[in-house]
Amino acid sequence: MRPSRGLFDLELGDVWRARELLFVLMMRDVQVLYRQAILGVAWAIIQPVFAVIIFTIIFGHFARIASDGLPYSVFAFAGVLIWTYFSESVRRSATALVTDAELVRKIYFPRLIIPLGSVIAPLIEFSIGFVILLLLMFWHGLYPSWHILAIPPLLLVAGALALSMGLWLGPLNVRFRDIKHTLPFMLQIWMYASPIVYPPSIVPPEWRWAYSLNPMVGVIDGFRWAVFGQGQLNLDTLGISVVIIAALLVSGLVFFKRQERVFADVI
Repeated sequence: MRPSRGLFDLELGDVWRARELLFVLMMRDVQVLYRQAILGVAWAIIQPVFAVIIFTIIFGHFARIASDGLPYSVFAFAGVLIWTYFSESVRRSATALVTDAELVRKIYFPRLIIPLGSVIAPLIEFSIGFVILLLLMFWHGLYPSWHILAIPPLLLVAGALALSMGLWLGPLNVRFRDIKHTLPFMLQIWMYASPIVYPPSIVPPEWRWAYSLNPMVGVIDGFRWAVFGQGQLNLDTLGISVVIIAALLVSGLVFFKRQERVFADVI
């Protein structure tokens, strides 16, 4: 251990050296989540599947919202899938410090490992859901193109946004425990402000610039482009998302590192 050498001394090398601990904590989170569950990992697909069924009936059948020429169930599933990964990563990373309070108090290790593991672990559930999405696409006669190669970079962008939110909300949750009560409401509002049940094209042109300030707009729109291979990737919207996410991530790392020294005392 050594004192900090400056504002941007984030000690990221320590995280890499403790990568085995990161893997152990990540696998522990997965095992604890489904331990003694009758359906086990099936819960990873039950939530998005039922959400898509409800959205398809209400927004696709009754409201007849546009779906960019795609079957609405497939259109909604893609949005729900990437959103579920993001929201679950935010939820876990924002509350992980308090959940692992005993570990934080008893031993020193790079605290950044806790929110980082919380963002990586939901990728397992995302992978299971993605297989279901592919099966649904095949059922409707849709097949992925070479655009599918863009999915890993887009997942990295979504994970970076989730991590940046966890870096800000995690330390705040240590001091103010009502963060965990505010978080579900915030994520619910954010979901309907993102193009999950509707395409970005229904937003009036004069409001597109403001709508693009939501970083998940570029991520979800890009994910659909990568999965279905239709239309053109909106580089302007995605670029705005990347810039905002980069700013949130860097500032979040600095904020998290500055607050790290008092975690054990306050938690």
